[in-house]
Amino acid sequence: MPSLAQGAIEILRCADAAEKARLSADQAAAWRRGDLDPPSETTEAASAPPNRPGRPGRPELVPPRLVKRRRITSGSAGRIALLHALAHIELNAIDLAWDMVARFGQESLPRAFYDDWVRVGDEEARHFLLLRDRLSDLGAAYGDLPAHDGLWEAAAATAHDLLARLAVVPLVLEARGLDVTPAMIDKLLDVGDAASAEALKIIYADEIGHVAIGKRWFDFLCDRRDLNPQEAWQDLVARYFKGSLKPPFNGPARAEAGLPESFYAPLAG
Repeated sequence: MPSLAQGAIEILRCADAAEKARLSADQAAAWRRGDLDPPSETTEAASAPPNRPGRPGRPELVPPRLVKRRRITSGSAGRIALLHALAHIELNAIDLAWDMVARFGQESLPRAFYDDWVRVGDEEARHFLLLRDRLSDLGAAYGDLPAHDGLWEAAAATAHDLLARLAVVPLVLEARGLDVTPAMIDKLLDVGDAASAEALKIIYADEIGHVAIGKRWFDFLCDRRDLNPQEAWQDLVARYFKGSLKPPFNGPARAEAGLPESFYAPLAG
């Protein structure tokens, strides 16, 4: 049978954002049907995921300081800027999930690992399409505004070690989404944009599950490597994440995802 990792690499190489989302859904469905073999060190030795995923010609990628932030108001410009930034995050998240599938076959991971990250890739694709559609409703499109490449830089810095990748991507970057999304939802409701708020509610609920998946497999690997999870996580974040963790934290959502305050509070800036 075809390999799940080969399909993941096809998604990563795809440069068209909508096609990347479609391929993600198709690959997830094929995996659930049992039409794909799981990755392994032997079967994936002949190919590797790209160092950088395929990307459309737009948006222009610029340093984070050059990405303008606009207030959410009753006018559309601020909401378009917010939704565009979130769509860019979700496009990166599609690739981050499938890179997790394709890159670490040498770890001899259980099938449940791939079940979880295929689910994440599928949900991130749906999130991107939700946000793309809301941009269209507001007369805009993904690619209209500049964006930055910080998420993929974090992936590149942890490409050598699955434990480091899990520490930084789901347990720092996605966990940050749990902190900031409720306030975004409230602001969108305040200006009467219930449709965008509903899209963010769907994303927020799914992202709690994604952080939980990251924590589950982080703990699994720590047990395999005979490491203390809290100590290992704090050490890896200090090494591979630039800057400190920013409060305030959404303690209830983080706890629901299995991330206790004792993990992240000591690293708060």
